[in-house]
Amino acid sequence: MKDGIDEKGPASGDVPNLKDFDKRLRAEAAEPTLEVPQSEPTSKTQIIAIYGKGGIGKSFTLANLSHMMAEQGKRVLLIGCDPKSDTTSLLFGGKACPTIIDTSTRKKLAGEEVKIGDVCFKRGGVFAMELGGPEVGRGCGGRGIIHGFELLEKLGFHDWDFDYVLLDFLGDVVCGGFGLPIARDMAQKVILVASNDLQSLYVANNVCSAVEYFRKLGGNVGVAGLVINKDDGTGEAAAFAEAVDIPILAAIPQDDDLRKKSANYQIVGTQASQWGDLFAELGLNVAKAPPMRPSPLDQDGLLGLFDASETGGNVVLEPASDADMRGKNAAPKPSLEVVYDDA
Repeated sequence: MKDGIDEKGPASGDVPNLKDFDKRLRAEAAEPTLEVPQSEPTSKTQIIAIYGKGGIGKSFTLANLSHMMAEQGKRVLLIGCDPKSDTTSLLFGGKACPTIIDTSTRKKLAGEEVKIGDVCFKRGGVFAMELGGPEVGRGCGGRGIIHGFELLEKLGFHDWDFDYVLLDFLGDVVCGGFGLPIARDMAQKVILVASNDLQSLYVANNVCSAVEYFRKLGGNVGVAGLVINKDDGTGEAAAFAEAVDIPILAAIPQDDDLRKKSANYQIVGTQASQWGDLFAELGLNVAKAPPMRPSPLDQDGLLGLFDASETGGNVVLEPASDADMRGKNAAPKPSLEVVYDDA
């Protein structure tokens, strides 16, 4: 006890020393330091979350990256966390993989437990599973992600022996479920997939903002770098990477051969492919890239990466007036008071 206050609060019958009490409350509520140490992951297993705009090529990049890393002698687990369930479809040649959420629901109704063999499958040395999601209009995708990871923990996720766990996340959605790896330090680092277009870079910048937000709260997840997919050489994605201070891990060209092979669910992340060297280099870069703290841009900063004549960056905002809003009813009413006619 000190000055009438013990650690649990004021002593009965004593007058508390409010200055000390206030000091202690302020210390408890103090903001965490913004300086988070930046170092390479120390855990044997690197858990890496990949984010990007829907349709930008995350699944294509991850399926081929995981296959190449397995060829390089690494033990790799690929987990699809997108309700479209397209990550494992590409790895398995278009064949649908039973999702964790659907399997869990079916097994629960039958009074059975989910086993590894029900949800995890192998190809080319890659272990892969799909979290899945609710049917359209019938549930929250973010809650599905949370439920899926809870089930993974029950299956022994933290005891599994992998060099890399790759998580494929939809970047357009900003809800807590899809932000789980960043918010809860479930991954050591994030990889962004984008192209030379404003919308994909907008999503990549949003993910950088989320990483920066949680770093300020004491988190440790960082951005390892950017993969430029469908690179047409115009340079906007490279300019974005430089502006937010993250490295480019690979630039996958806009090529008709890649487009056709992706559409036909063919794996090109192998040394047997003409694209093998590209994905081999990406695998090495992903492995060694440290988690970095990005510097996200504001909207004007994003627009500044593009020619103003193409984006409307030179448009000046013209404030609307009250008369504009009233239109044909533009004549102002003298008062809100209700005026009754004489009886």
